[in-house]
Amino acid sequence: MNPTLTLAQQLISMPSVTPEDGGCQTLIAQRLAPLGFIAHELVFGKVRNLWLRRGQHAPLVVFAGHTDVVPPGPESGWHSPPFQPEIRDGLLYGRGAADMKTSLAAFVTAIEHFLRDHPDPAGSIALLLTSDEEGPAVDGTARVVAWLKQQRQTPDYCIVGEPTSGDRLGDTLKNGRRGSLSGRLTVRGVQGHVAYPPLARNPIHLAAPALAELAATVWDEANADFPATTFQVSNLQSGSGAGNVIPGELTASFNFRFSPASSEASLRQRTEALLTRHGLDFEILWELGAQPFLTPRGSLVATVSEAVRAVTGITPEISTTGGTSDGRFITSLCPQVVELGPRNATIHQRNECVAVADMAPLSAIYQGILQRLLPAETRP
Repeated sequence: MNPTLTLAQQLISMPSVTPEDGGCQTLIAQRLAPLGFIAHELVFGKVRNLWLRRGQHAPLVVFAGHTDVVPPGPESGWHSPPFQPEIRDGLLYGRGAADMKTSLAAFVTAIEHFLRDHPDPAGSIALLLTSDEEGPAVDGTARVVAWLKQQRQTPDYCIVGEPTSGDRLGDTLKNGRRGSLSGRLTVRGVQGHVAYPPLARNPIHLAAPALAELAATVWDEANADFPATTFQVSNLQSGSGAGNVIPGELTASFNFRFSPASSEASLRQRTEALLTRHGLDFEILWELGAQPFLTPRGSLVATVSEAVRAVTGITPEISTTGGTSDGRFITSLCPQVVELGPRNATIHQRNECVAVADMAPLSAIYQGILQRLLPAETRP
């Protein structure tokens, strides 16, 4: 029997597309209640959040994750129904298998095994779960963190179960993430007939050199912890659809993934200065998705690395690449946040899957983290 596999199958069978939870949090709360975990259900809008805690003393170790998943898309694109977990060729298929119901299952079984061997740990354990990580992320972890601050509950360590591994389980852990700054640029021109260009101003022609310069700009340099800041245009629209009309307006959506070497303010200022220098009539609607954060390579990073090495025999790469995660909210409350989870090769894809052979080792890694952070006498 593989208890992590069994629980992961139960969780996958509960449809929980953002902001739905599908009963996942209730199942986990019921599973851990006999071990002394006290549940606080925190509902904000349509979002269900759960704070489960056992113990009142420091250090407080938190496992954080999300029960919501992205939409599966047309079921015809799946080899088996996305919310009917199925094992084929050693892989467990289903929406959320990798992102991140396997991690949730491994959290639970790791805690169960740890408390079986260490019934009186020197500290406290908690789980922070939300159903709003894959969506707007407004009423999820950010609201729970605000509530925890009001309650004066301060975690010492947090492990987020995001799927961080690449080729092998445990080969990568995240000790931080880049910031995300998006903009929607509107460039105004003058509409006209293509046969009379002097009577018009083509915003495509006007904006193209500026966009090219933005794409070629070196915003900052990579360092030991972060890659260099990047700029990408994600959407570009202009024109009426007619072949003989010069458009009057262009819109472009773009995104910066930025390191602490740049700031939100500096990126905005440099972008707007460049567009002004090109003589554009423009406006930008800015949206800050996340500030960058970093957990220095100290006690938690070392502990997680040791736990991975003890189970897998490999030393994980320490990285800050990839997208954003709810770690960006937790870091305002907890001084040390690390992300570690299963392979991410199929996340957000049809036929999402995770290797069954990785499930027990992932649970063992989480258990090893607890053993190192909360040492206690082993039960005879």
